[in-house]
Amino acid sequence: MARFIFGRVVQSLILLCLVSMIGFAVLHLAPGGPLAQFALVPGMSQADIARIAAQMGLDRPLPIQYWEWFTRLLLGDWGNSYRDSQPVLSVIGSRLGATLQLMVTATLIAIVLGVWIGVMGAIRRYSVFDYLGTIGAMIALSIPTFWFGLVMIYIFSVKLGWLPSGNRSTVGDGSFFDYAYHLIAPSIVLALVEVAVWSRYMRSSMLDVINQDFIRTARAKGLPERVVLFHHTMRNALLPMITLAGLELPVLLSGALVTETVFTWPGMGRLFLDSLGYRDYPVVMGILMFSAVLVLVGNLLADCFCAIADPRIRLD
Repeated sequence: MARFIFGRVVQSLILLCLVSMIGFAVLHLAPGGPLAQFALVPGMSQADIARIAAQMGLDRPLPIQYWEWFTRLLLGDWGNSYRDSQPVLSVIGSRLGATLQLMVTATLIAIVLGVWIGVMGAIRRYSVFDYLGTIGAMIALSIPTFWFGLVMIYIFSVKLGWLPSGNRSTVGDGSFFDYAYHLIAPSIVLALVEVAVWSRYMRSSMLDVINQDFIRTARAKGLPERVVLFHHTMRNALLPMITLAGLELPVLLSGALVTETVFTWPGMGRLFLDSLGYRDYPVVMGILMFSAVLVLVGNLLADCFCAIADPRIRLD
């Protein structure tokens, strides 16, 4: 396993370099740029804009800008924000907790509901519950996240007044229950698609395991059906879900971006959009690299946990 992990780390580093090059080029070649806002300031001359560009290092050729940024990144210096001159790591760190809180809560909801719906759908195959679960999953996969978030706000905040319409906490409160109260709506919106995905995968995995020979053997031995289903079948059906957890991390990150915007949640997704609007390239690149690292680490951990959980899998 050590050789496998070393090889994956090397591949990940190469992939991170490619992601950084593509992201850096796309950002700096897009129309506008950090200097566009200064051109709208009354009395700002071209000489002033050129001086600001020199101070920000934007007057150099793009390959040189990338090399200087990348070498500082390797040394732990992610640069400073163009908006408030704060270190990029500090800016991201101030928003990371809110995003992790939202993602972890949505993941727990998706796993609990998705696994339960998938298991019950497999046990009661072709029943009314199974058909309702399938139809519900298809509808959930078809609903845009931003639309569902707006519907949640309109119904449960505007009409019924049961849930807050946004933000992470009430001003002046900040208690645990207040945070949990504000977390309900955005976590449900973010978990909607994940519940559908987990339920479909779990149902398919359960049905695949139920038809295996060792399940027939367990039943032939006279084991209770509950033991066969939940000890033998479900235990083996959960193994592919470990891989799914790593693959769904990019979906959660992209969904968090939309969800945080709809509910004005002060996380990394909202910071990413705000930084794009202000052309704050250091922060945008920092979030891009941080997200890429999370995705790669999640996939590596999923492969390792699969090998640990299933002795038949060998990582050579």
